[in-house]
Amino acid sequence: MILADGQFYKQAPRKIVVTGHYGSGKTEFSVSLAMLLAADPSEKLAIIDLDIVNPYFRSREMRDHLEDAGVSVYGSAFDKEVTAELPALGASLRAPLEDSSCRVIVDLGGNDSGAMILNQFSKYFTDNDTMLLAVINAKRPDTSILEGALQHIASIEKATGFNVSGIVNNSHLLRETTADIIIDGHKLCMEVCIATGKQFWCDCYPHSLVKPEDLNGLTGNLLPIGLYMRPAWLDRN
Repeated sequence: MILADGQFYKQAPRKIVVTGHYGSGKTEFSVSLAMLLAADPSEKLAIIDLDIVNPYFRSREMRDHLEDAGVSVYGSAFDKEVTAELPALGASLRAPLEDSSCRVIVDLGGNDSGAMILNQFSKYFTDNDTMLLAVINAKRPDTSILEGALQHIASIEKATGFNVSGIVNNSHLLRETTADIIIDGHKLCMEVCIATGKQFWCDCYPHSLVKPEDLNGLTGNLLPIGLYMRPAWLDRN
């Protein structure tokens, strides 16, 4: 297991809500963060899949892998029926939110419509033990420039009534990701932080494709991510 420099993510609040535009890699980030935290056997962990609007890649699809690592998975009322597209959430997902000993990662919908589901559980996210992260991929058309990224963040905040706490740079082109792509994405995310006053949380890098030492000049925390949600057969010629 490759760990991030300083393991800064262990200092995050108990409840981490992750949002990001379609193609940002927010689910990959959520699963990878859960797997990194699971490397510490003392951590009690859960991931809640609230991505029920156009969920192309769903964290609950990784249920067996996550549970084998010690991460409980909550979300759909259909449990392991990952093909179900009905917006039906299981009542059990409240359990980890009410358990003060459990660290929770919430994989939220990708746009303002998907993020609105958070309103149903707003009472669980009103304390100082909650962080809302916006994952930005500078290689996606809607968030490739500052104006688009700012508009996306504003729409999430308006839909949920919560302020985004931190910005995550997850700029990528799937298996074509290079260090230069990540570095360019970092520059955009820093522009977002300067414009909004929000905290820059981390730069993500796919550890199977990019080495951390290649990310010259980055001053933020580095977080290695896997390619859990990208089946290898999709990249075969």
